[in-house]
Amino acid sequence: MGDAALFLHGAPLNGFQWRGAIDRLSAHRRCVAPDFMGLGYSQIPEHQSLAADAQAGMLAALLDKLAIRKVDIVASDSGGAVAQLFVVRYPERVRTLLLTNCDVEPDSPPPKVKPAIEMARAGTLAGATAQWLTDKTLARSTFGAAVYSDPSRFADETIEYYVEPLVSSPLRRAQYHAFHLALEPNPLRGIEKSLKRSTVPVRIVWGASDDIFSQADADYLDRTFPRSRGIRLVPGGKLFFPEEFPEIIAEEARRLWRAA
Repeated sequence: MGDAALFLHGAPLNGFQWRGAIDRLSAHRRCVAPDFMGLGYSQIPEHQSLAADAQAGMLAALLDKLAIRKVDIVASDSGGAVAQLFVVRYPERVRTLLLTNCDVEPDSPPPKVKPAIEMARAGTLAGATAQWLTDKTLARSTFGAAVYSDPSRFADETIEYYVEPLVSSPLRRAQYHAFHLALEPNPLRGIEKSLKRSTVPVRIVWGASDDIFSQADADYLDRTFPRSRGIRLVPGGKLFFPEEFPEIIAEEARRLWRAA
């Protein structure tokens, strides 16, 4: 079936985040964009762990099921944390790694994510997120303004596709909360030594206007991975710039894949 690429999304999004990049890359790779457990349209048992290491294990099982031995990973946000754990646990299964704005060991979870974690702890996060379904302007002026350079392009249909599964039942609401609670304690604690031994080629593509994950986090990744291919800054890009500027992801992925 040819080489495969694995796309790992952020929260509270799902694999739909990568649709633009996949449209541009599907001629070059078998593209797989799963939803993380507890987000998107995943259906999981009530007591399943949603921690990042469990997510990495789920991805390995998924690749086994799909008979995919090795992948090029493209990851964003909390998906970047899972990607780093996957590289450490399954180094033989990773051909290349492209990281956009995401967690790093010294900054996981970042301070601006902690209010969402506290809302999850209080049981109010799902209710607040559900409000976006009836007030799309609120969704764009709050969440959208924080993570997109142009929140006006955060379409009503996209908001619905991201939010509806998260609040569709009491179980799904509880799992949405549990996903955020699993972001603490730091899932990347102690990983740096292993990353410094990695032989995986890495490219870092970073939204320069993101105030959730700073450029210092990109610099950390660049100096930590021995085979880093450097950083590309995306002017005006915020946390979820890959959804707005998929052509940049496709360009950088193809360049990384050709050089590997």
